[in-house]
Amino acid sequence: MPSTDLIDAASAEARLMRYLAIDGVSGEEKKIAEAIAADLKKLGVPAKAIRFDDANKRIPLPTQTGNLFVTLPGTVKGKRLLFATHLDTVPLCKGAKPVKKGRRIDSAGKTALGGDNRTGCAVLVTLVESLYKKKLPHPPITLLFTVREESGLQGSHYLDKKFLDGAAMCFNVDSKVPADFVTGAVGAERFDVEIEGKAAHAGVAPEKGISSTMVLSMALAEARKGGWFGKVVKGKKTGTSNVGVVAGRDHVSAAGDATNVVTDFVYARGETRSSDVTFAATITKAYKTAFEKAVKAVKDDKGGTATLRFESVKQYPSFRLDDKDPAVVRAKKAATSIGLKPSTNFSNGGLDANWFAQYGVPTVTIGAGQHEIHTVNEWIDLDQFDDGCRLAVALATVEE
Repeated sequence: MPSTDLIDAASAEARLMRYLAIDGVSGEEKKIAEAIAADLKKLGVPAKAIRFDDANKRIPLPTQTGNLFVTLPGTVKGKRLLFATHLDTVPLCKGAKPVKKGRRIDSAGKTALGGDNRTGCAVLVTLVESLYKKKLPHPPITLLFTVREESGLQGSHYLDKKFLDGAAMCFNVDSKVPADFVTGAVGAERFDVEIEGKAAHAGVAPEKGISSTMVLSMALAEARKGGWFGKVVKGKKTGTSNVGVVAGRDHVSAAGDATNVVTDFVYARGETRSSDVTFAATITKAYKTAFEKAVKAVKDDKGGTATLRFESVKQYPSFRLDDKDPAVVRAKKAATSIGLKPSTNFSNGGLDANWFAQYGVPTVTIGAGQHEIHTVNEWIDLDQFDDGCRLAVALATVEE
């Protein structure tokens, strides 16, 4: 069957435009999940085959709904395949208004577009449309739409694994060029820091205060001096780090109250990443040491120092698939069957695939045309989106 016959491109693109116009930032995925469930039912998927788990009850952040699972029986014998994507977008996408310009989609306003990951949502529903309407033979399939991917892979971390139905492999739609397969990704840790200093009048008696902002500044300078900030290279080991949030006691508003008061409290949040999770932990430890050193260096007139709380947690594990892994072999075969040239790549960003691999489901991430994600310049290449849809169908139907 020619690859151009695998999908109804006009239907797929219209579906994508509808999904892009539905808000669904991390934690607020209910509307997009309901829209997808309704579309699947219209295509003929029985209501009993569409289920939500209770991951939202385990995720430590407010989340409207659990992960959406869809179970499709096979029409031919074969191992169950899992197709996944995420429902949420970053906050910059809120209020997005998609506009089609030739063979691309842009945001009509000053927001990001949400191609990450409305493209994936549209690809999976288009996959069902093709399988059902064209009566294509396929093995058992489970579709998974996760929540809160953008806020630390929370949905995949806390999903109910029994809903994976024993899938043998997974194809995750969450990248740019369809056949530039992501077959490995870094692992990450997060660290949270609270520095409790002492307030004093910054003009009358600054020496009586203990500046928490000075402790923070000295700690970050120490981490950078030691080669632990940004891109980290220590011998053959590599990784990255960043402190991305600095705030006050509520972890949201600004640290400090006025310029004439020595800042008595600072909260900071950072992350470390590496393909070697033990090295990510080493980077985190270096930050802790830097903060401890800074605390000892900043004193009031009586020798008092700030108190420090430094806590770290593993966010997600790293993984790397061999090119001979059955999931990679199937992905390459499917891509070649529709005229695409496959390649394999390692990602410095985390994916739901990190957790799927941890659960024993080897995962290849494919693309569907999303570009310049998480920026107001985000856009979608519709030719690549169509190829992503065709690739999903090929992945589901290619012979073993």
